[in-house]
Amino acid sequence: MNTETPTETPTETPIPPVAEQAPGPLSLTDIAVEKVREIRSQENIEPHYALRVKVMGGGCSGFQYDLYFDEKAEGDYEFESNGVMLVSDQMSFMYLMGTCIDYVEGLQGAGFKFNNPNSTGSCGCGSSFSV
Repeated sequence: MNTETPTETPTETPIPPVAEQAPGPLSLTDIAVEKVREIRSQENIEPHYALRVKVMGGGCSGFQYDLYFDEKAEGDYEFESNGVMLVSDQMSFMYLMGTCIDYVEGLQGAGFKFNNPNSTGSCGCGSSFSV
């Protein structure tokens, strides 16, 4: 006689599709890392300064990006991408989650390009965005 009680098979929690998963941290492409290091060297930026990635109101589409070397402040998020330290304040990071920053050169000029999965639109020059 079998005295064991049947056990229920545990149900697996399905993994949400990639689009529903939370975006990752800020990152830089290899080319952007090279440019940041070049700028740091040319301008004699002290090594303890991180690259601050910030979102500010303004621009033709509502928000604009800002990049500059700065010290980490209380409450900042801190990330490392290919040896470059990145910092972002909490409000900016809400708009920047999952953003990858590239550096591009072309006929229309050169500069940092933000590949932001949170952006719903941008202006023609690419320096501002909307969410």
